[in-house]
Amino acid sequence: QVQLVQSGGGSVQAGGSLRLSCAAPGYHMTSYCMGWFRQAPGKEREGVAFIDSRGRNTHYADSVKGRFTISQDNGKNTVALEMNSLKPEDTAVYYCAADIGVEDYCYRKWANSAFIYWAPGTQVNVSS
Repeated sequence: QVQLVQSGGGSVQAGGSLRLSCAAPGYHMTSYCMGWFRQAPGKEREGVAFIDSRGRNTHYADSVKGRFTISQDNGKNTVALEMNSLKPEDTAVYYCAADIGVEDYCYRKWANSAFIYWAPGTQVNVSS
């Protein structure tokens, strides 16, 4: 059972930036495809950003393209989500999640928010 530990998040004004980080103590991030998801009140959970296990290929939800960046730091064994130009509609609980598999398989699971391992989530609030 992989346990994911999140850090970061909080509150910021529109236009500001926040960074989320995710670690899996005892496990190598390079063994897992990773994703960031979010869920706003009254809405379904959605995939925000995806990175494959090699850290080479990324995908983003259209709503965050050009503003959010997912990255893998193999030295620190972490995956981060850099969020810039934040908007009030980005307000949600953000989750880090992981799964195992080749890129296409993992991408389909990300697109369906169906990853196996999940962090508890952290709140991000963006005020106007």
